[in-house]
Amino acid sequence: MAGLALRIGVFALVGYMTMAITSWLLSGWAGYLVTAASASFAAAALANAVTLRVYERGRLADIGLGWSRGAWRNLWIGAAGGIGAALAVTVLPLVVGAASIVATPEQPGNLGSFLFVTVVLVLGALGEEMLFHGYAFQVMLRKFGLFGTVLPAAALFAAAHSGNLNVGHLALLNTFLWGAVLGFSFLRSGDLWLPVGLHFGWNWVLPLLGTNVSGFRMGMTGYGLKWNAGALWSGGDYGPEASVLTTVAVPLLLLYLWKAPVAVQRPYLLTPVGEASA
Repeated sequence: MAGLALRIGVFALVGYMTMAITSWLLSGWAGYLVTAASASFAAAALANAVTLRVYERGRLADIGLGWSRGAWRNLWIGAAGGIGAALAVTVLPLVVGAASIVATPEQPGNLGSFLFVTVVLVLGALGEEMLFHGYAFQVMLRKFGLFGTVLPAAALFAAAHSGNLNVGHLALLNTFLWGAVLGFSFLRSGDLWLPVGLHFGWNWVLPLLGTNVSGFRMGMTGYGLKWNAGALWSGGDYGPEASVLTTVAVPLLLLYLWKAPVAVQRPYLLTPVGEASA
C-alpha cells in the first residue's frame, strides 16, 4: 500500500510541477484555452512517462496509447459517441423550437479559428485522459477494482472543473457522471483511444454549434445557439454540460458504449506479470 501511495504521489507531484511551470511560461502571451490545454497535456505526458519508466520500465504507449487497427477503431467509435451525445443535447432543442441558430458577429468564424480550436481540443482531450485515466488510475484499478477507482476518479474529474466560470451543482453532477463514463470507456476498451475519442467528440461539437463548453466560449463558425428555454434545459452560461439534457444523455451513452463493437485491448498495467513477460 505504501508503494502504491508513493507511485501516485510521484505522479501527482510531477504533474503538478509540470502544469505550474508550463502555465507560467505560457500565461504571458498565450490565451487561457491554449495555456490550459497545453499545460494539462504537458503535465499528463511527463507524469505518465516518468512513473512508467521508473516503476514499470515501460513506455508512454503502455497506458493505452499504443497504435493499432483496434486503436483506430476505438478512436472512431468514441468520437462517434461523443458527437452523437453532443448533437442530442443541441439538435433536439433546435427541432422542437427550444433554441435557434443565430449569427455571432462578435466571434466571426473562419478556417483558421476552426482549425485552431480543433487542435486545442485534441490536446485537451489527450491531456485530460492521460491525467485522469493514465498511470495513476490504472495502478489504482489494479489494486482497488472498478468502483474503488472509477468513482473516486470521476469525483476528482468533477473537482478539477469546480473553478470554471459559471459552474453550478448540476454542472458538477454532470461532470462527475461524464468522468464515470470516461472511466468505464477505458475498462470497455482497455486503451485510452476510446475515452479520448469520446472526450474530443463531445468537446468539438458543442463549440461547432455555438454553445459554451464547461463555461467557456470558443468561436469556430460565426454562429451560436440562442435558447428559448430556461437554464435547466440550456445549461445557462456554463453550456449544455449544466443541462438536464446531459444528465439524461449519460445513461444512453453508457448503453452505446456497452453495445458498440469495441476492439478490446489488453491493458499493460492490468496484465499479470507472467503474462506481460510471455
